[in-house]
Amino acid sequence: MRILYSHRVQSHDGQSVHIEELVTAFRRAGHEVLVVGPRFYEKADFGGESSLVAAVRRILPRAFAELAEILYNVPAYLRLRRAYKRIMPDFIYERYNLYYLAGALLKRRYRVPFYIEVNSPLAEERARFGGLTLQRLARALERRVWRSADRIFVVTEVLKEIIANSGVSRERIIVIPNGVDRDSYPVDPYRAKPGDPLIIGFVGFVRSWHGLDAVIAGLAAERADPPMCLVIVGDGPARAALEQQAEVLGIPERVRFTGIQNRQDIPEVIRTFDIALQPRAVSYASPLKLFEYMACGRAIVAPDQPNIREILTHGETAILFDPEDPVALWRAIRRLIDDAQLRERLGRAARKALEMRDYSWRANAARVTAVVAAGPPRLDASADVLPPVDRSVSREAR
Repeated sequence: MRILYSHRVQSHDGQSVHIEELVTAFRRAGHEVLVVGPRFYEKADFGGESSLVAAVRRILPRAFAELAEILYNVPAYLRLRRAYKRIMPDFIYERYNLYYLAGALLKRRYRVPFYIEVNSPLAEERARFGGLTLQRLARALERRVWRSADRIFVVTEVLKEIIANSGVSRERIIVIPNGVDRDSYPVDPYRAKPGDPLIIGFVGFVRSWHGLDAVIAGLAAERADPPMCLVIVGDGPARAALEQQAEVLGIPERVRFTGIQNRQDIPEVIRTFDIALQPRAVSYASPLKLFEYMACGRAIVAPDQPNIREILTHGETAILFDPEDPVALWRAIRRLIDDAQLRERLGRAARKALEMRDYSWRANAARVTAVVAAGPPRLDASADVLPPVDRSVSREAR
């Protein structure tokens, strides 16, 4: 198949990992993929965004910055249209972003099949966390893009319900969790090493809501037997506050920040962990780090909530804790500190579950193309979409 992959991602972070891994999987399966995104995307460092975009956000009032996002659709649409005419794709695959309308506009103009991937309800998310001024407009445009897609791929059942509740037929929403490149994670079962310091590890962008402050507080309250430390792999706006917290609590030597690591080094870094952490998670996410932890066969501690239970099972593949209980996180960690055999058993079971369910980018690419090959479902009467293109029409005629 010929795939036109459209996105408006500006930073190299978890989003870019998803894009690059899925595109690679499509190509390895023999599909032709042309990626169209912001020109400054390639200039951003991993873990950061374009300096130009960051400067615009600092300078412009929020409402004007949001209008600039909408105006970006003009050059984005023109670039996407040129790419469409260049390869005449079988379908557009778009990573959804708020105020990004280029793919939906191209579908309307050329009646090309249009599939989108939604990782979060961004109007709701930005209103809650990042600030959103033009909320009514943002929600209206979000619903319009969602309803224009032939199919929507989401990462959790929780997110499927959110989108369905916006008026999209459930038959058009397909759940495909995140995954890993299993070739980068060869089987290497965890084995406890008596006498060595225990390493409690976290991988990801370091934000305040991740809950690492509770881990540092728990570590400070612990006795030093067995010796243990917290390793935080990544960087982010909460790092300075966490370093200061460790200093104030008198344990700076027991909390180590590695900074941003190369993607190819992440498997080896995680293999140094005895316990792998997901201290908090938003209710609809499919955290990439969980699949990386599973692939490395590490014992995982994560919050007990519906989207996490789609991936992990308490007592079988992880220890899940009540996120509403302020002491439950460290209690779960302490349980694993005290039981090396449990760490080994959970790690083996997590890796086995990853393999049995085929949480991999290769499998996800195959799932997407299988859905596309099957064609769009019968559309609900209220859907704001155009009829599917007649695939018997020649590319030249289009």
